[in-house]
Amino acid sequence: MSRPPVARERVLDSFEEILISAGERTATLDATAKAAGVSKGGLLYHFASKDELANGLLERLANLAEEDLLRMASASDGPVAYFIRTSVMEDLALDRALIAATRLAQGGSAAASARLRLIREQWSQSLRPHVRDEAALNLLMLVSDGLYYNNALGRAGQEHSGLEGPVPTGDDLDALIELVRRATI
Repeated sequence: MSRPPVARERVLDSFEEILISAGERTATLDATAKAAGVSKGGLLYHFASKDELANGLLERLANLAEEDLLRMASASDGPVAYFIRTSVMEDLALDRALIAATRLAQGGSAAASARLRLIREQWSQSLRPHVRDEAALNLLMLVSDGLYYNNALGRAGQEHSGLEGPVPTGDDLDALIELVRRATI
């Protein structure tokens, strides 16, 4: 598969950033073109409408989620540990795409909601063989959700360590992973 044009990626990056920082209503075609440093015509060359722009972002998310599933399947410490560890946001491409898609879903996008549900189901399907039953899978998914949600409780620019911050790190995260393993495997 060939690499998408740089301008197209810059437009998607800008749309994603606006969604994350200012929300769906602010992420207009004009604002996106300006942030990407392209003319509106240049944006429309790649995305004929805001819906197409959103679909481009959701396609990006689908690709990133597929890559994540492959990494999960081959993780040296196993899929359960990988899933918990990556539920602590690190401002990676997948994290950013998930947040942007969530903003679209909050703005009423049925396509974004469907994509987020599909990704959650894909994660569940990948984890199911590695846990003892559905209750264990539900526990794992809810712990992941809690970690992801608690990322938002930190203050911008402030580093957290251990249990002092909203999300465990280092040895505390390792201890949580071990606890989840014992409860789910």
